[in-house]
Amino acid sequence: MSERIKMNRLNNTRDLGGMITADGRRIRPGKLIRSGHLYYADEADCALLADTVSVIVDFRTARETAEKPDPVFPGVKYHALPVLTESSAGITREEGTDRNSMVSLMREPESAKAHMCRMYRTIGSSPECAARYETFVRILLENREKAVLWHCTAGKDRAGFASVIIEELLGVSRADIYEDYLMTNVFLREEVDALMGELKQMAGAGEAVSEESMRILFSADREYLDALYDAIEETCGGMETYLRDVLHVSDADRAILKERYLQ
Repeated sequence: MSERIKMNRLNNTRDLGGMITADGRRIRPGKLIRSGHLYYADEADCALLADTVSVIVDFRTARETAEKPDPVFPGVKYHALPVLTESSAGITREEGTDRNSMVSLMREPESAKAHMCRMYRTIGSSPECAARYETFVRILLENREKAVLWHCTAGKDRAGFASVIIEELLGVSRADIYEDYLMTNVFLREEVDALMGELKQMAGAGEAVSEESMRILFSADREYLDALYDAIEETCGGMETYLRDVLHVSDADRAILKERYLQ
């Protein structure tokens, strides 16, 4: 599985290096890094990232990036690729997220789960989302010495699908892709606990909110990834077709990616 990079203030920054592919090769360490947002990075974290990273890809909305901008690293190229254009409870975390919508979802676990599955289906089936991920693959195809780092806010949904894409392209097994996706829950456990406390305060003492609903909204879940793969299957016939015909990754492109990122 991907390995957590030890940081002081960033809990879900991970190197895909070491993940095994179907042909027995491994992803090169120090080349492909997934993360949550970088806003809270301290001086030591920033120094480590500046030494490690050549390119940062940010999948957050414009409002998210304005509220919590990434640090600026000299010489590091930054790409803003907003996968979603509007706030979505559980995925984006803008300060202006509609309170009534959030409280409604926090009352009923079934509604929260259905909401998250719908959002994953949107990410997997939307042409606008696909255009962002196609650009992401084009960035990965560029030759560079240091790593590409991609992130959203928590690093589990939009950045999670970006991780799925590159892992599929490199030949990581579906079982390992799921396992790596679910590891987010381990690294974000404390952050989710703190967030739940904030959400209870936002809802107010008179609101009967469900702790289970809140965890559903802010955790990774196998059913979400199932919904994403199902949407891809229904819209274009499966992941391989999605990669080839929607993201326009050719056999030659895939060969370059494997040469560059596998050992």
